[in-house]
Amino acid sequence: MPYRKVKENHKNSLYLLSALTMIYMTMIVALQPLFLHQVFRLSVDNAGFINATIHVATEVADLLFVGYLGYLSDRHGRIPVIVYGFLFAGVMALFCPFSMSIGAFFGVSGLAFYYLFRIGMSMGSTAVWPQIAALAGDFSSRATRPKLVANAGFMMAFGATLSYAVLMQIPKEVGVTWVVYLVALIAFVGAWIASRFLVEVAPRQHEKILPFRAVKRLVLRERKLKLTFLAALTSRNDMVVIGLFLMIWFIYFAELLGIGHADAAARAGMMIGYLGLVVLVSIPFWGLLIDRLGRVTALAIGLGLSGAGLIGFGLVVNPFEWWVLIPATIVGLGQGGCLLAPQTLTIDMAPENSRGTVLGAFNTVGCIGVIIFLQTGGVLFDAMGPPAPFILTGIANLSIMGYALYVLAVEGEGASDEATEDGGALADEAPY
Repeated sequence: MPYRKVKENHKNSLYLLSALTMIYMTMIVALQPLFLHQVFRLSVDNAGFINATIHVATEVADLLFVGYLGYLSDRHGRIPVIVYGFLFAGVMALFCPFSMSIGAFFGVSGLAFYYLFRIGMSMGSTAVWPQIAALAGDFSSRATRPKLVANAGFMMAFGATLSYAVLMQIPKEVGVTWVVYLVALIAFVGAWIASRFLVEVAPRQHEKILPFRAVKRLVLRERKLKLTFLAALTSRNDMVVIGLFLMIWFIYFAELLGIGHADAAARAGMMIGYLGLVVLVSIPFWGLLIDRLGRVTALAIGLGLSGAGLIGFGLVVNPFEWWVLIPATIVGLGQGGCLLAPQTLTIDMAPENSRGTVLGAFNTVGCIGVIIFLQTGGVLFDAMGPPAPFILTGIANLSIMGYALYVLAVEGEGASDEATEDGGALADEAPY
């Protein structure tokens, strides 16, 4: 696709795709516990482990491809990767409700096919959301980046909030299967918008081998880049942990209160939707904080708030009680900083012609973190109780906040994060 000047309609299309991508990703996670409970009759005894294992399986698949997909976007453009990712995700979502029927036809457990289609849904979305972040970098300069990334982040938070607060109310009216079809439709709409209304502006990467060693040396050389990768390891899974385990907590605790499972899922959706609303409202302020206080300072504040709020879930016994809103509010206030600051700083420090590759490595580390914290959290959920996964993640966030404060003490905000803005940092490195 020929290079063209970035116009406002291109940016607006990017913002809309940010929302649609997050709606898709949020809904496939949010619907999973209810789908497994209603369709596969999954019991409470192993709900945490199985739900977490399925999600970990999707993250392992993502881990294998997210870095390479970033490299492909540097080589061939962001738009083809986004379009084909959306199309694949939509097709996998269409197959998902037929898991049991397909399993019966082949004489295999329907749950095995659900694993397969769920992994496919996640892989499709993994082709999309890292390229959204890369386009945010392509469409901006260092000076304009905090605002543009904040706008895209705002739309992502809006998509997540809409998913939980509105779309998760639909299953109790029409059933969970029809909502899965809606998710597929959203993916197809995303593919159409990306193919019609986006533009390529980044220079292409000409290396035909993934420059893994060059990226590794860049990360090892720059403390601030190490910080963003560590933040990705711990904080990228925050909303995944909350979305999955809070939903399970509500659905199975409802049995003790005599509340229907669909109603419980709707209540959980409202709770998580509220948390998303807090993130949504706070993101414009995080954009200002990142611009005025600096990327590292904002990241430290975000990690501190998020970590404290997650640990606060340890004081909750009944998730249906109103005061669960207190830790949820604190987490929501911190999430904007955890979402925007490390991504902005990583984009700043990534060479222009290898931005997708560096972001691919960044997101690979995030996938590893999700795998670790979800699988461990699933075991802790069943063994120690519902708050355990939140406490584990909160402790990790506070630990990385400590490293952020160390980086501030040693380097300050400084200007070293501008070093690679001209795209030259990897130029002197061996490509493999």
